[in-house]
Amino acid sequence: MISINDLTFLIGSRALYDEANWHIKPGDRVGLIGANGTGKSTLLKIIVGEYAPSSGSVSMAKDLKIGYLNQDLLSYESHHTILHVAMEAFERQNQLHDEIEELLKKIETDYSEETLYKLSDKQQEFEALDGYNIEYRANEILAGLGFSTADQHRPLNTFSGGWRMRVMLAKILLQTPDILLLDEPTNHMDLPSIKWLETYLGSFEGAIVIVSHDRYFLDKIVRKTVESRKGKLTVYAGNYSFYVEEKSLRGEIQKGEFKNQQAKIKQEERLIERFKAKASKAKMAQSRMKALDKMERVEDVDDDNPTVNFSFKFTKPSGRHVIKVENVTKAYPNIDILENADGLIEKGDKIALIGANGKGKSTLLRMIAGAESFAQGKIETGHNVTTTFFAQHQLESLHLDNTILEELQAFAPKHTDTELRSILGCFLFTGDDVFKKIKVLSGGEKSRVALAKSLTTDSNFLILDEPTNHLDIQSVNILIQALQQYEGTFISVSHDRYFLDNVANKIWFIEEEKIKEYPGTYAEYEEWNSKRVIPAPKPIPVKPTTEEKKKPAEPAPANVQQQLKKLNDKLKKAEEEISVFEASVKDAEAELAKEEVFSNQHKLDEANKKYMAEKALLDHAQKTWEDLANEIMELEG
Repeated sequence: MISINDLTFLIGSRALYDEANWHIKPGDRVGLIGANGTGKSTLLKIIVGEYAPSSGSVSMAKDLKIGYLNQDLLSYESHHTILHVAMEAFERQNQLHDEIEELLKKIETDYSEETLYKLSDKQQEFEALDGYNIEYRANEILAGLGFSTADQHRPLNTFSGGWRMRVMLAKILLQTPDILLLDEPTNHMDLPSIKWLETYLGSFEGAIVIVSHDRYFLDKIVRKTVESRKGKLTVYAGNYSFYVEEKSLRGEIQKGEFKNQQAKIKQEERLIERFKAKASKAKMAQSRMKALDKMERVEDVDDDNPTVNFSFKFTKPSGRHVIKVENVTKAYPNIDILENADGLIEKGDKIALIGANGKGKSTLLRMIAGAESFAQGKIETGHNVTTTFFAQHQLESLHLDNTILEELQAFAPKHTDTELRSILGCFLFTGDDVFKKIKVLSGGEKSRVALAKSLTTDSNFLILDEPTNHLDIQSVNILIQALQQYEGTFISVSHDRYFLDNVANKIWFIEEEKIKEYPGTYAEYEEWNSKRVIPAPKPIPVKPTTEEKKKPAEPAPANVQQQLKKLNDKLKKAEEEISVFEASVKDAEAELAKEEVFSNQHKLDEANKKYMAEKALLDHAQKTWEDLANEIMELEG
C-alpha cells in the first residue's frame, strides 16, 4: 500500500530520519509512537507529500485515497454550517445534486427526451452513490462526535478550535479513504466522543495509522506499533501494551549482548596492548586491531522510562475536610450547569472529574479554585488548605524570556537550585536543557514546565484541568509517578483514561445538574457505569435572545380555539420527535441483535447502554405527547 525505503530527512544538519524503512499493508492498524520531537508528525507529512525526503523514497499506488487529519486543520475557517462543511466530503454527490436541481428547473419548460434522459442518468448515478442518505450519514457521524442537532446548523467559525477539529475529522471519515492518517485525533475530545471514535474505527475497513499519546485508545484500535526513535522506525507486532512488554524483553536481550561485547572488546584490547610492541606478534596484533575496528557495535540500552525520585512535600497538612460544596447553583445563557449541588472533598482524595464536554467540568474546577462566581450556595475551603490551580491558560503566563530554571527560581524561591534541577529532571529537562528560554519550547515542553511549577508550590491541594494535554506518553508516565507520590489531595479533569486509572481513587461526574460520586478507580467506575440505566437528559430550555426580549409579550389566548391551536402544534412537534426516537431505538435494537455484538461482552455492554439511553429519550417524548393529548381532550371535552 505504502512503502518507505531508506528514508532520510534532514533538519539543518540533524537527521530526523536516517535510512528508515517501513511498509504499510492493506488493513494495517498501526500506532506510530515516540517521544516528542522524534518526527512522528513530520513522517505523516512526508507520506502525504507536504515534505520531500532528503533521500530515499515513499511509494504508493496512484489511486490511493488518503484521509489525513492533522493539527494544522485547526486554522480552517468557513461561514457555512458544520453540517455543510462535513458534507463537502461528498464531492461527486453534491455535484450531481446541483445538476439534478438545474435539470428539474429546466424540465418545467423543456420536455425534450434529451433532458429527461439526462435527468434519469443523473438520478440513477446519485442513487448508486447513496446520495439520498449522505445527510443522514453526516448527521450520524457529527452526533457521534458530540454535536447536537442544533449545533449542526451553526456556522463552523462559531466553534472553538477543538470542536472545529472534530468537524474536520467527520469530513475525513465521510470520505471513506483507503487509509487514515490521524495525528492526535483525540486531542480536545471528551470521553464519550473518544469511545464513539473507537467504535467507528473498529469497523473501518481501510488501513489506519494513528499518532496518539492515549494508551487506552491505541490499545483498543491498533494491532501493530511502530516506534520512531533515533532516526529509525522499529516495528512491534502488537498494540501498545504488547510494545511495552516486547521492548522490555528486547532491551534485556540487548543489555546482555552489550555486556558480553564490552567484555570481549576489553579482552581484545588487553591482548593488542600486550603484543603490539613485540616484533614477532605485531602482525597478529595489527590484524586484531582491524577486526576490532570493523566490529559492529551493540549499543547500550537507554532508559526511556525515567523515574520520579523527588519527594513532593508541603509544610502544613490540611484538615479533614478540604472542600465543601453546598447547594450550589450555576448556569450560563441557554445551559444550566448545577442546581442545588453538593459535594465533599476530603483529605487524601484523588478525584477524577469526568464527563462529556459542556457539562461544566472546567467550570466546577474554577468555582472550587475561587476563579468563577455562582448564583447561589457556598463553597467552603477547609482548615489549613493551600491550593494550586493548574489550567491550560497558565502556559500563557510563563515568562518567555526566562530560562526554564529561572522560571522555577522566581516561582519557588525557597527551593535550592539542586532541588529545582531535580524536579526539572523528573520532567525530562536534564543538563543544559534547564537553560533553554521558555520562548523556544514546544507546547508539550511548556506544559511540563507549568506542571513542574505546580508541584514546587507549598500546596496540599491541587486542582488540575487537563494536565495531560500536549504531553507524550513518557511525560504522562512521569506525571502519574509524581501524583502517586504526592501526599496531598487533588482533583483533576482529563480525557486520558490510563492517567485517570492510575491516579484516581474516587470519581466525580455531573449528571442531572448534580455532582455525583463513585467511590473507586476509573476502571471500576467504567464497569459499574456500563451496567446502569442512565437517566434521560433534562430538556434544555430555550432562553430568549436579546431581540426577543425587546419584543412585547404575546397576549394570552383569547379563547379555547387559540389554546387548542398551540397545543396541537406542540403535539405535532412531539409526534415528529417520537418518530426520530423510534428510529433510533430500532437501530439500537438491530445493533444488539448482531452476532459480533452479543458475542462480545464489551460491545454488548456499550450497545445495551446506548439502547437504554435511546429508550429513555423515547419514553420521555411519549410521556410529553400523552400529557399534551390529555390537555387537548380536556379543552375539547
